[in-house]
This record gives sequence, structure tokens and C-alpha cells, in this order.
Amino acid sequence: MSDSKSQQGGNSFARIITMLRREKGISQKKAADALGVSQALLSHYEKGIRECGLSFVLKVSDFYGVSCDYLLGRSPEITGRTLTYNDMPEEDTSKKERIAPSDMMLQFNKKLINNAVNILFSLISRTKSQSLMKNASLYIMTSIYAIFRVVFISNSKNDNRFFEVPEETAFAMCSASESTLLANMVASAKGVKLSGGDICRKTDETVITSTSLSDEFPATASAMLNVVKNAEAHIQILMNAEK
Repeated sequence: MSDSKSQQGGNSFARIITMLRREKGISQKKAADALGVSQALLSHYEKGIRECGLSFVLKVSDFYGVSCDYLLGRSPEITGRTLTYNDMPEEDTSKKERIAPSDMMLQFNKKLINNAVNILFSLISRTKSQSLMKNASLYIMTSIYAIFRVVFISNSKNDNRFFEVPEETAFAMCSASESTLLANMVASAKGVKLSGGDICRKTDETVITSTSLSDEFPATASAMLNVVKNAEAHIQILMNAEK
């Protein structure tokens, strides 16, 4: 393991053990006693000043009921699970994941976006461009991540140690990341092959019209058309504001 990766793992460990202790609502002294170390040593571990041994990682894993992979930042899930395609349900199965019936606009927008994304990925697959697929996926993930962080900071009780990237730089870096990803996608679409990338295949399958969308996606084409309309309406507002 390189020094940079080792350092990143150490930083993740310090951040995560502090977050877990706070989530459990126990003092540093109580946690130190339970883990068989001094409070001063636990403080050093939580601040990332000192690195612990494997035996301590195992103790922490047992104490908080989480996996070692989670503690070391190797998995985002406390069980240490690696997410696979078959693990993901097609629809929400938990009532907590669903939007309240009273929030009809949220319900509408959720369906609109979900249907449009399904069409989008179907169209992307036809370009046979791995670069476009990768960059588009990361672009959408980054947008979701940024909005998730906005919701997260709306409650001051939420612990920012949940994230590795500090809040002070997160949103600016999201914008920078999205700009770079978008530039990469445009390059692929325009036939400019960047280092390590590829270009989009241009065939009749990638010809897009309102009619072709309606014919190929009769149940959901209106979602994509409405997303385009809503986005352009907002862009027009911004353009007019700058005049």
C-alpha cells in the first residue's frame, strides 16, 4: 500500500471512530475504558495523531458492532458489504424511503427524474462509449452527493465526520468535478478522444427526435421532454438575469 493510501486509511479510521462514539452518545473516557486504553491514547487515535494496531481495530469493531472494512474506510456500509447489481431493488421497499403522499410535487418530480434517467442510460448505451457512461454516472452521483450534503447540513445535529471531504471545500469541488466530467462527456460526443477515453459511436440508433423518443419509450418519453423543458426554462431565467 502506498503512503498516500495508508494515510487516507488512517484519516478514515480517526474520523469514523470519532463519529461512531458520538453517534452512540458516550464520552471519550467511557469509550476508552471499554476499549482498554487510556483516554489520552484514544484522543490521539481519534485525532489521527497516532496509528493503532490490528488488535485495537478488532476491539473497536466488536464494541461498535461494525466491520473492520468500514472502520478503515474500505466500505461505506457498516457491515462491510460490497454492493452488487443484484443487491439493489428496482423500487423502494421501505416505507421510510417513500415520499409522503401529501408531498405531491416531490412525488411527481421523483417519477419524472427516475423515468428520464432510465431513458438517458438507454440512449447512452447505444453510443458504445465507456467514457460517456463513466463520466455521466459520476456526474449524476456528484449531483446527488451535493444535494445530500445540503440536506445533511440543514440539521446542526448531524456530524460532518460522516463525510471524508470537509464541508469548507466539498461544494466548490463538486462544481469543479461536474465541470470536468461534463467537458469529458462533450469531448466524447464530439469525437475528441482524450487520454484513456473513447468516443461515441454515431449510428441511426443515436438519432434522437421527439417522435423517436415517443415511439421507443411510449410510457416515459414525456418525462424526458418535461425535464428538458423545465431545465431550459431555468436556464433562460439565468440568461435573462445576466442581461
